[in-house]
Amino acid sequence: MEGRKIPLMNVSRQYESRKDEINKAVLEVLESGNYISGQNVKEFEKEFAQYIGVKHAVGVGNGTDALVIALRALGIGPGDEVITCALTFYATAEAIANVGAKPVFVDCTDDTYVIDADAIEAKITDRTKAVIPVQLYGQCADMVKICEIARKHGLFVVEDVAQAAGSVYRGKKAGSWGDIACVSFFPTKNLGAAGDGGIILTDSEDLAKKCRAYRVHGSGLDGLYTYNALHPDDSREAEDFGNNQPKYFNYVVGYNSRLDELQAAILRAKLPCLDGWNEKRRKIADRYRTEITNPCVKHPKVAEGAEHIFYVYVVTLEERDRFRNYMEECGIATGVYFPIPLHLQRVFEELGYKKGDLPHAEYVAEHSAAIPMFPELTEEEITSVIRAVNQFSGK
Repeated sequence: MEGRKIPLMNVSRQYESRKDEINKAVLEVLESGNYISGQNVKEFEKEFAQYIGVKHAVGVGNGTDALVIALRALGIGPGDEVITCALTFYATAEAIANVGAKPVFVDCTDDTYVIDADAIEAKITDRTKAVIPVQLYGQCADMVKICEIARKHGLFVVEDVAQAAGSVYRGKKAGSWGDIACVSFFPTKNLGAAGDGGIILTDSEDLAKKCRAYRVHGSGLDGLYTYNALHPDDSREAEDFGNNQPKYFNYVVGYNSRLDELQAAILRAKLPCLDGWNEKRRKIADRYRTEITNPCVKHPKVAEGAEHIFYVYVVTLEERDRFRNYMEECGIATGVYFPIPLHLQRVFEELGYKKGDLPHAEYVAEHSAAIPMFPELTEEEITSVIRAVNQFSGK
């Protein structure tokens, strides 16, 4: 995006808005010499759990690891099936495959682009163990219906909140609906770190302990707890496994996936601003919806009861490529999110999906484009985007 007049996103502007607070937090970490699993991680876990409205938060290395560890904690593995949406980033399905389970894809809606809750039940089999609704582009899926379906069939609900930190549905924040939820702090996200980072959210102490074990090589007292949960018939006493030995005593095969202390410090400096930044995104979206009147352009729908936070603002139009070339000539960046739906990705060919199976996801993948969206956009820039989109000819 270097040299463009109006970027799609710009994380540097956000840094400038909190530069003093971020620099102070980073320097304090550097001077402390405590770089791994320090106080900032512990405090951020508490603060973010409170912000979302859950009891436990477990910081991890990134959003993808969060999904893998969450699935492991739920006991999902080979022979199991997990239902998710075909229109999302690859990591959602990659995590399912990485624990040995089979991803089962359903279509998105044709207007909100989130997973079609009405399509889930038809995909449930006796091997289905969980559903992963993706809170896509900053908007929640129909979590009331999804949770009802899950309860009816005895399924876990794993929320993928990678793009929706701070989003609300019917009065509850994304990340507080399911059995467990996963958030990414990739730098461009609504709450972004200065590198990779992620977190797992749950009200279950059992799941929180297992996630803490898996994130640090399956070691420590949480690792012992997880071992005992996996081996309920093992008669050995806790002392046989090095109880009270947090290091070098490993009980299950885990990962090295800890939220970095520096990133936690940066996230703590940003968290108080998140709701304000999300509100600015909504105001920009309001201008786009009201002032972009080009009949060639279809706006995203905000579902009833949803407080969309517009991680990205995605429109659909027939001449997507020509539109993007035109916007480039105007000096305005655009983006394409997920040009190939997951069911048509080559890595999942063996699952047997074909073009036409999930038509809404396929249409959005082929006809959608994101226009500039970040809280620090100026009024002049927003006006320029609106003017350019309205002047585009779809012929």
